[in-house]
Amino acid sequence: MITVVLPYSSESYFQSTLQQFVQSSLVKKIIIAHGGDFSGNIEKCKGLKVDSLTSGKTINAVLEKLSTKFLLFVNQAQSITFNQAAVERFVHIATDTNAGMVYSDFYEVKEGKRSEHPTIDYQLGSIRDNFDFGAVMLFSAAAIKKAVKRYGKIEKVERSGLYDLRLKVSIDHQLFHNQEYLYTKTESDTRKSGEKQFDYVDPRNQNVQKENELVATKHLKNIGAYLKPKFTKAPVSKEKFPVEASVVIPVRNREKTVGEAVNSVLSQKTDFPFNVIIVDNHSTDNTTMILRDLSQKDPRVKHIIPSRQDLGIGGCWNEAVLSEQCGRYAVQLDSDDLYSGNDTLQKIVNVFRKEGVAMVIGSYTLVNANLEPIPPGLIDHKEWTPENGRNNALRINGLGAPRAFYTPVLREILLPNTSYGEDYAAAIRISRHYQIGRIYTSLYNCRRWEGNTDAALPIDKINRNDYYKDKIRTIEMMARIQLNKKK
Repeated sequence: MITVVLPYSSESYFQSTLQQFVQSSLVKKIIIAHGGDFSGNIEKCKGLKVDSLTSGKTINAVLEKLSTKFLLFVNQAQSITFNQAAVERFVHIATDTNAGMVYSDFYEVKEGKRSEHPTIDYQLGSIRDNFDFGAVMLFSAAAIKKAVKRYGKIEKVERSGLYDLRLKVSIDHQLFHNQEYLYTKTESDTRKSGEKQFDYVDPRNQNVQKENELVATKHLKNIGAYLKPKFTKAPVSKEKFPVEASVVIPVRNREKTVGEAVNSVLSQKTDFPFNVIIVDNHSTDNTTMILRDLSQKDPRVKHIIPSRQDLGIGGCWNEAVLSEQCGRYAVQLDSDDLYSGNDTLQKIVNVFRKEGVAMVIGSYTLVNANLEPIPPGLIDHKEWTPENGRNNALRINGLGAPRAFYTPVLREILLPNTSYGEDYAAAIRISRHYQIGRIYTSLYNCRRWEGNTDAALPIDKINRNDYYKDKIRTIEMMARIQLNKKK
């Protein structure tokens, strides 16, 4: 019933992983994907020399010869040990649900320690290319054939063929998440979550990002969620604002860094008046005293303590933006970060004035607690292009910083009252209608340190965050599909 694709490895674990498939009565054929270093006469096995395990060429070569009911794709060259009757369980669930693909939770061994690794449910907005399916994906051959017939062969890409396959299959078939721990995987990437976070903007991965953008954009076209590069002009407001720009800093318990952040704003040189609105979310350390002192020394410092006790970062932003002290443009600065120069605010407002956009996103440099640059350094999000940025934004997890908003537009949509993904939600919502201006030079020093909220997250927190951002994308994609139907 099953054709298996298994990446070859010269490591000792490969034989034990392979033998599980050789010994399974459900497996008819095993394709060993290799780079020219595999040779052997093993039962059920056939070698396939590949340029890349997940290239379009590899995937198409596998699909052309697929004659079984299922395709089991092992997408990582790592040690995999199936639990009792796990392969049978994959097949039973795929048969019972008529799913296009089945994936499961798994156990993970890191540095000798075994732990549970749950995955999350797939949804319309799970379009990002780094969705965690684990190492084992069981596809329905019938679903694959239908998808390829309807939406075309897998693209000629070097790394994004598997991504293209699952997106095509997902259009008409469910990608079913089984919440059972069906196998154990030994993890070789032991970095913390915060260290993995910026892999997709590493310059070394630029070609892959372009491929993924191509695949994702075609997927959006296939489902009717693609938006052409035609934008509505940001509305001209007749409202009188107290200042041209306000820097908004939500904060809670950042006594060590908030003073530096505020002074980073106050040192800005501009040809317009500005202020800094700090929304102090009921700090319990010395943050409140520090801010009171700063506001007494400089009238540009507006210290707000909300009456509400239920605010996340997004809610704090809304407090600032809706206040009468907010300027024409609202510009982001986190309480533990700094602007990289005294011309940051001027550069941002210049883009608003010149391009008439509803939002501006800059670029930043990753630094440590001592403000020393750390890899990958400059995060410029050049994958966000004026022509296709609002479509590609649905594929990636972040859009850059600092983020700045045209206040009249932001007051209309507001930010969700959360402490994760709130700015991303606002940005993709704005991009549905309006162009977003970009600055590709570094304006901002983003500190990465152990105190960051995403420096080293447990898997359940990572999953909650990922599921929420996928939900944000789902909402936006549904809205765009409806918008296209009205045209």
